[in-house]
Amino acid sequence: MTGYFIQATIYLLAAIIAVPIAKRLGLGSVLGYLIAGVVIGPLTGLVGSETVTIQHFAEFGVVMMLFLVGLELEPKMLWEMRNKLIGLGGLQVSLTIALVMGGCLVLGLAWQTALAVGLVLSLSSTAIVLQTFNEKGLAKTEGGKSAFSVLLFQDIAVIPMLALIPLLALPELMDIGVQASQEDHHGDTFNLSHLVSGWLYALAVLASIIVVVAGGHYLSRPLFKFIAASGLREMFTATALMLVIGIAALMSFVGLSPALGTFLAGVVLANSEFRHELETDIEPFKGLLLGLFFITVGAGIDFQVINDNLSTVLMATLGIMLLKALVLFFLAWLFKIKKNDGWLFTLSLAQAGEFGFVLLSFTTQHHVIPKELAQVLSPVVALSMFLTPALFILFDKVIMGFYQAGNDAREADTIDDHGPVIIAGIGRFGQIINRLMIANDIHTVVLDHNAAIIDRVGKFRVKTWYGDATRPDLLHTAGIEQARLFVIAIDDPVRTVDLVKHVKHAYPQVKVLVRAYDRGNAYELETAGADIVVPETYFSALQLGGEALKAMDYHPFKVEQIKRNFYKADREGHKQAYASWQEREEGNDFSSSYLQLFMEIEQRIIAAVKQNRIHGHDNSESGWTPPPKQYTDDVDA
Repeated sequence: MTGYFIQATIYLLAAIIAVPIAKRLGLGSVLGYLIAGVVIGPLTGLVGSETVTIQHFAEFGVVMMLFLVGLELEPKMLWEMRNKLIGLGGLQVSLTIALVMGGCLVLGLAWQTALAVGLVLSLSSTAIVLQTFNEKGLAKTEGGKSAFSVLLFQDIAVIPMLALIPLLALPELMDIGVQASQEDHHGDTFNLSHLVSGWLYALAVLASIIVVVAGGHYLSRPLFKFIAASGLREMFTATALMLVIGIAALMSFVGLSPALGTFLAGVVLANSEFRHELETDIEPFKGLLLGLFFITVGAGIDFQVINDNLSTVLMATLGIMLLKALVLFFLAWLFKIKKNDGWLFTLSLAQAGEFGFVLLSFTTQHHVIPKELAQVLSPVVALSMFLTPALFILFDKVIMGFYQAGNDAREADTIDDHGPVIIAGIGRFGQIINRLMIANDIHTVVLDHNAAIIDRVGKFRVKTWYGDATRPDLLHTAGIEQARLFVIAIDDPVRTVDLVKHVKHAYPQVKVLVRAYDRGNAYELETAGADIVVPETYFSALQLGGEALKAMDYHPFKVEQIKRNFYKADREGHKQAYASWQEREEGNDFSSSYLQLFMEIEQRIIAAVKQNRIHGHDNSESGWTPPPKQYTDDVDA
């Protein structure tokens, strides 16, 4: 037992030291974990052969990550991705396999082995890429979404790859190391495909998918409600873990990818009211296991094999990364993924992936790739993963710098005009505010960093100054010191929060009005010091909801009363919800207590909108008076 404690301490201490340093140096947490693994493994020998076993356990972090990714995707959104999923993903896998196989055939390998090597090296690292996307805020970019489509297709493709590999067995390898291969089998002996006939196995696979989809849709809500009623948070955490582990076990038993199974379950639960609670319960385990996985990748690099085959390993690593990058660059051109998004797509997927280790083991067990070749390919996969953070640094420092310089080729305008109102952003939202100000003879200074938008609104004689409103020097030249109002209408939640903090700190006398992307962003903006926060879709949704009630034959007078009561009750509840959100735990945006309060507020809103006119009568100037006798439904209220 003492040995386990010592090993755990070594792994955790390495992460605690290396990751913050790597983050501070701008290298990213993934490279920090990898470096920590190299230090405690090959360099110092603090960890040994147990690394392989721990790695198989830590791979469960990838399973959890895909479950969380699935929670963010509704089935409709997944269907909208089908073209990129099949087109981009299918072509990437097919072209890479073909080119790698061709290269291996030229080197004299049997076609079965060449094909297997192509399968192994066609995959990319879901763990590293998605983790880095999340850290750097790249997941929502065009390049990030395209890369995710390819990664998802690759995870799906693992299934037919595992089915194909046994058919490629070489007779001359059949009698070599059979016992060792069986001992190295990662749980696949406990697999239904080995126990039943082909058609029964196909039915079992279909049944398992139906169980995941139907169970997630029909059984999860009653289960979560039952657990939530207990009031024990640890039970909800246990339920979330049981759900993920159980689905992974079911998928493994029927020979499917556990990561794919949990991703499917996440998609099914994407519309569940318990989605946020699931995310907050699973996230810490996912982060810890992923970090452990990256450490084991670094610790598992066999420098002796690399030293014995140095030129081969280095040439193979650089060769496969260059080959995959060329394929990806071609696909980016073909699918019109332009500029920095195309480079992000290309560089992020140029490595081999963690499933490559699984396929390598599987190919040696089924006598497709000789052990000697697998021992060389394993460090190739590991080194390509190790080099991936360096590609992201190249993207950040060089590629983005180049395109940023291109965007900034037009220097910020010299602002020679001041006004009481400064508006940052002249898009769909900001231009309405600007029109309202101008219509009331209030002079505005409008800033925007998108040259195309400035040119477009310029055709309508709307004066807009080119420049990035988050730059302190530009705000100074715009006259922020003398302004009364600063309206922020830029479409970037993170930069908006930072901008509010800066303005309220440097110019506390300026009233800051800002739109919020969603409820969580609204709370962040209020915490940052914004004076007035308006959700960007709130009032348009309230207005359209009123029109929907009119279409359902509600009297316009009654509709206005309902809207007024709804807004009043919602604003009162907002204060309580914000106070509860402020008391949240670190990293937990929506706790169970917050969700419970939110449901209570919803009940109050329902009660408020059902008040009759006498109870809800308002004697203020803005209150509604009864309609005149000649009023008809055709009159616009």
